[in-house]
This record gives sequence, C-alpha cells and structure tokens, in this order.
Amino acid sequence: MIKGVISDMDGVMLDSEKLYVRFWCEAAQSLGFPMKKEHALGIRSLARVFAVKKLQGWFGTEFDYDSVRNKRIELMDKYVAENGIEAKSGAKELLIWLKQNGYKTALATATPVDRASLYLKQVGLLEFFDVICSAREVKRGKPEPDIYLLAAKRLGLAPGECMALEDSQNGVRSAFAAGCKTVLVPDLDNPENELKGCLYAVADNLSAVKKLLK
Repeated sequence: MIKGVISDMDGVMLDSEKLYVRFWCEAAQSLGFPMKKEHALGIRSLARVFAVKKLQGWFGTEFDYDSVRNKRIELMDKYVAENGIEAKSGAKELLIWLKQNGYKTALATATPVDRASLYLKQVGLLEFFDVICSAREVKRGKPEPDIYLLAAKRLGLAPGECMALEDSQNGVRSAFAAGCKTVLVPDLDNPENELKGCLYAVADNLSAVKKLLK
C-alpha cells in the first residue's frame, strides 16, 4: 500500500530542467567546451563523481567541472532573479490532492535544501512538502539509492510504501534501487525504453499520477 510520494524537483515539480540544460551549455561553451543539449541531459540528477567522469569522457580531462558548474549557477541565478521560475503543469493540484488524501510527501533533489526551498516558495509549493532531502545530505548521489532511502526514513515509511516521481534515467535508477514504486513522468525526453524493469508506471503528466494512486 502506497502511503507516501517522493518527488524529484527539476523537471517534475518545477519546469526548470530546460534552464539547467540551457545554462550548462552556455557555461561550458563560454569556457571553450562544445557542450550540447544531449550532454546536459546525460548528467541530469547525476552525482558529481559520476558527472565529472562523463563530462571528461566527452570533453577531455581538461574539463573543469567546478568552474563550468559555478558559471552555470551564475547564469541561471541571474535568469531566475530576472524572470522567476515556473511550476510544472498540475504540480500544485497534485500536491493538494495528496494532502487531502492523507499521503506523506517528500522531495528528493540534487539541489541544496536552501535553494530548493527558495524555488518551491516562489511558486507556492513549499508548504505541501513534509520533507526536503538534498543530495548534499547523503554520501552517494543519484543514481545510487541513498537520497530515496533518506527521504523514506524521514517520512517514517518503508521505501516500498513510497511512490517515486522522476523524469530522468539517473533519478529512476536511484528510486528503483531504493525499493520505491517508481513512476516516470517524462519532461525533456522519454527514457522509458532504457528503463524497462525499473518502472512501476509511466505518467504522461502530473495529473495522471492521481489515477495511479486511486
């Protein structure tokens, strides 16, 4: 029986994944590395140790992850300060429904807790989460299961009592490894074919998640 829902933030609750892709590419290109959309998508939700390995495999050992990441943060922070950030369609409605129906809710994100809280507050979603967990709080980030294990523990639930909402391969593999009932909610791409065996279900959008819980 599902008693809680643990969600990724970027690309699931917030329409922010497109910004990460844009500014990873712009940051890398400004420092001389020809990063494209497919490269940025390939490191979504990926822990630093794995992201560095992938990026240096693509662009060489001279790829300076920290410098590019810091530039990406600078560019994205400027954009968000000027333009704000958007919730995904149906996010608030789903979270209200979950609360009304007694489900516990947690966020499992690679974003630091203070930044995630700020973004969620800006779009009116912060109050609906019982728990916010960041990859900064665990030893191993996605695709390892640590963050989902932590989120379930903080909710007081077994992982198998939790539905996980994810949009990326790395996120899905993390939630599945933790033992959650993992639902893919595609955003910028649809990795369903690569994830067979890991998925409890695929939801075309957040509104469709309610049907899986009824």
